[in-house]
Amino acid sequence: MNSTEATDRLLEAAEELFYAHGVQAVGMDAVRERSGVSLKRLYQCFPAKNDLVEAYLLRRDERWRKSLREFVHARGDDPLAVFDWLKNWFAEPGFRGCAFINSFGEFGEPAPGIAAAIRRHKAEVRAYLHDLVPGGGLADQLFSLVEGATVLAAITGDPGEATTARGAAKVLLAAQG
Repeated sequence: MNSTEATDRLLEAAEELFYAHGVQAVGMDAVRERSGVSLKRLYQCFPAKNDLVEAYLLRRDERWRKSLREFVHARGDDPLAVFDWLKNWFAEPGFRGCAFINSFGEFGEPAPGIAAAIRRHKAEVRAYLHDLVPGGGLADQLFSLVEGATVLAAITGDPGEATTARGAAKVLLAAQG
């Protein structure tokens, strides 16, 4: 197995295990076992667990934002479609909230690379909302609604939190005129 294939398998396993069980609860041996990659190759690809966690978060960020962008773009780049996408995500089996918030909560102040990946994700989501709703602080308000709905959906298990946030976003967008 070459390095690229091993890395992909390790990241797939890490994403599945870390998101389902938490980063701290999952050891490198579990990732190795799930991925089918040898321990030697695992440590060649990711010399420390923090390296694997950072790579997992960066990969999840890319996939998550791509899915959101494609969904919203297919609906005419309507900012309200963000909340429709969220509702679909919240209803997925195994939804456990935001992997970035969860990771930050587990680590407190995480290692610098992990903290940078978490902050980058949040900054990119905020920037995307600024692209959809240029000018002023409306995009920041929508970002707060996205974050709040995500946390509440994780806690309550209710995908309808996205509908509530969408209603508030609709009011804010109408007020902007």
